[in-house]
Amino acid sequence: QVQLVESGGGSVQAGGSLRLSCAASGFTFDRKCMGWFRQAPGQEREGVARIATGDGSAYYADSVKGRFTISRDNAKNMVYLQMSSLKPEDTAMYSCAVVVCGSWSRWKGYWGQGTQVTVSS
Repeated sequence: QVQLVESGGGSVQAGGSLRLSCAASGFTFDRKCMGWFRQAPGQEREGVARIATGDGSAYYADSVKGRFTISRDNAKNMVYLQMSSLKPEDTAMYSCAVVVCGSWSRWKGYWGQGTQVTVSS
């Protein structure tokens, strides 16, 4: 059974940093691309960052490029999202997912429970 458990969210002032973690289990982690998504109240969920298998190449949404860094530790079945220079508009529930490589499409539709990030001005 696929499980995704996010942690690391919290409240921070604008300009601050947070590091989100996602613990994955129930599938062959090092063979799957992973992604971070977010959803703010009243808005659609959007893809934020995704990371490939193999060379771990990353892709970012324009809104976070240069501020967020996605990484993975295949030995620990973990994926991370380092968020810096946070803005109030980054406030959202952040979730990780297994994605189809090269896209934002989720593999088998699994989500974690999410972790809330709140950025105050």
